[in-house]
Amino acid sequence: MSESHGQQICSWVYEPPYNIYGFLPWEQMRALEIEFGDPMLREEQYISVLTAAGELAGFAQIFPMSNVSRLGLGLRPDLCGQGLGKSFVRTVVQETLVRRPESPVDLEVLTWNERAIRTYHQAGFRITDEYERRTPDGMRNFYCMVYQGTQQK
Repeated sequence: MSESHGQQICSWVYEPPYNIYGFLPWEQMRALEIEFGDPMLREEQYISVLTAAGELAGFAQIFPMSNVSRLGLGLRPDLCGQGLGKSFVRTVVQETLVRRPESPVDLEVLTWNERAIRTYHQAGFRITDEYERRTPDGMRNFYCMVYQGTQQK
């Protein structure tokens, strides 16, 4: 992910209730060196996903954990709800498997986010766990979803 892509992502505004997925302004992200505002993390863990025309369509964080690659995903707000999610997620999964072929792939999703859960199911993920964890807005319920492959519908 380039710095300019990080800047663009910080300007994305999602409609409620998805607005919780927005980021701090770029200057703050960079000054605090958090997430993709940290040049080393941006280089090691973040990827940009581009359209065929070369425009930024989304991003992913491929977070290496001890026995799994955990994904964090974001699709540009104006592209949400257009049926692009399944191919977007599968593209990120394939890149993850190239980078870390020995690791299973999983992600966390808030239990209320039915739109994302449906997309992840269509892309080959299955719910394997449910738990509560702390977020900036307090304790929230999450599902852990593990990639099972594209042979499933």
